[in-house]
Amino acid sequence: MGSGSSTYRAKVIHLDINGRIQKVAFSRFCSSADIQDLLCVAAGLPRNTSLSLVTIDGALVSVDPTMPANSESFPYRVIPVHSEQLSAKEELFQNVLTQVAEQFSRVFNVHELKSELANHLAQLERRVELEGLKLLEIERCKSDIKTMREEMAARSTRINCPCKYTFFEDNKKLTPRRDVPAYPKYMLSRETIEALRKPTFDVWMWEPNEMLSCLEHMYHDLGLVATFNINAITLKRWLLCIHDNYRNNPFHNFRHCFCVAQMMYSMISLCKLQEQLSQANILVLMTAAICHDLDHPGCNNAYQVNARTELAVRYNDISPLENHHCAVAFQIIAQPECNIFSNIDPEEFRAIRQGIIALILATDMARHKEILDAFKENLEQFDFTNQEHVTSLKMVLIKCCDISNEVRPLEVADLWADCLLEEYFMQSDREKSEGLPVSPFMDRDKVTKPTAQIGFIKFFLIPMFETVTQLFPQIEEAMLPPLWESLDRYEQQKEMEEARKEMEDVNIGASVPGTLDE
Repeated sequence: MGSGSSTYRAKVIHLDINGRIQKVAFSRFCSSADIQDLLCVAAGLPRNTSLSLVTIDGALVSVDPTMPANSESFPYRVIPVHSEQLSAKEELFQNVLTQVAEQFSRVFNVHELKSELANHLAQLERRVELEGLKLLEIERCKSDIKTMREEMAARSTRINCPCKYTFFEDNKKLTPRRDVPAYPKYMLSRETIEALRKPTFDVWMWEPNEMLSCLEHMYHDLGLVATFNINAITLKRWLLCIHDNYRNNPFHNFRHCFCVAQMMYSMISLCKLQEQLSQANILVLMTAAICHDLDHPGCNNAYQVNARTELAVRYNDISPLENHHCAVAFQIIAQPECNIFSNIDPEEFRAIRQGIIALILATDMARHKEILDAFKENLEQFDFTNQEHVTSLKMVLIKCCDISNEVRPLEVADLWADCLLEEYFMQSDREKSEGLPVSPFMDRDKVTKPTAQIGFIKFFLIPMFETVTQLFPQIEEAMLPPLWESLDRYEQQKEMEEARKEMEDVNIGASVPGTLDE
């Protein structure tokens, strides 16, 4: 598995996608199937589409980790290869499913049929997975395929779309894939399993498939799969659907989702939260962390409100993004194939749903002071049996994880700061072009990396983590030193920038005749 950033960037190829050059990077440890999936995503095609790569000279290129790297001047063309019919095994499997459906339809009523078929399908899928087979989607009619490809292409490029919002229409709900999820089962090493439990974990080392496997491991390791009888195949499908509904923003993307979930997992371990909180609360913490930025458009709430987007109108200017993240999360859960809560009692599900919503809404930074003050009021006599106290704690925990990048090692945190500034600058450029107020601390002409980070670390991060330390002293040694060091480093950088600017001003003044005399 990825052992460092160098393996993740081991090979880069360039593709010609309808005249647009798409760069794809993959590790030498990737399988041919992984690379096929990666190329499908890059080309805006459904997963499991068979592809051929062709050079400019018309020569075929083998799709595997040994394929030659190329340049933008000599990109590979991507050619889909459509199969006209299913293989004998796949056709046999489809016939089995049809017979099962017909048998149940004669015996059970409609309500019972739905439940029994779902259980039987899960059993069949487990057998298929063990035998190393995959169910393939039956090829739809040409118009359906065209529509699906257009939607996938729009999803991969909608960062540049002129639309100011995106959410699912009532007649276009998510339709999760029915095949056994394609990402491989990685055998996590003992070192990786131990590293996952620590805030020092390097989230930049891992490819999407590996991150999905790590998230899957967390749910098993925390006992959530066993406690809530979560179907293993459903968990895979849910994670894939989550991945597919994070956009390719510089910062608010699937890697950020993984980053927040991994930090939550490490805090659960570090603070021994499973000794104090119920499994339902642990499930709420992990699921909210994974879902907290679903379908983030790359522009914050201030932009949504000022631009009067449909999201802002729909949610009355009240945390429009966070409300949207919640809505998308439960639209995914509403699909039976992705419902990891399907075996939970309805009453318990309502409580879990309300808990997840409360935590995602708590990530709106506009509520930072309100949430932290409420937690401080409970600290002196904190009671883990008091539901109000526990809810307050969970809200602070997800806030800590959401903005915890500076808690990580320098080489990890520094890249995240660059990504965040890039997303901020893209928003401010858009605000200027649309004649909207430019959001504070986002103007590329006024903001520098040190100035942006110093205030955030000093007035938000350090006070919040110091407050949580009063309840969990073990956090102080693990998480506060990196914050103090980061603050010192940025203050030194700011001083150097100011000194350099003064020198430039003096040099400019010296070059203008009469300036020094005046």
